[in-house]
Amino acid sequence: QVQLVESGGGLVQPGGSLRLSCAASGSIFSINGMGWYRQAPGKQRELVAHIIRGGSTNYEDSVKGRFTISRDNAKNTVYLQMNSLKPEDTAVYYCQVRYYSTIEAYARKREEDYWGQGTQVTVSS
Repeated sequence: QVQLVESGGGLVQPGGSLRLSCAASGSIFSINGMGWYRQAPGKQRELVAHIIRGGSTNYEDSVKGRFTISRDNAKNTVYLQMNSLKPEDTAVYYCQVRYYSTIEAYARKREEDYWGQGTQVTVSS
């Protein structure tokens, strides 16, 4: 079993900042990709930012220059620093990890995905 513990969401005024954290634990041999997705009411879930084990990142266009994704491989934790927040950033933010559960899975390149429960981010004055 894998557990993802998300934290850091909340209510913030436009222009403010929040930092999301997601810590993974459980039956994990190695984590490859870690990402943050969001889903606003009435909209599809979308990728916000993603980071692979080696550190390469990619961002959704609307958050480039405002959000920064990082990870601590020793702690199996991914972070999302969100600055200059806008009302349109309001959504439930979900952590996602792509991992190998065992060394055998790693050798066979058999990845699995796991999602967090989500944390609400509301940007409003």
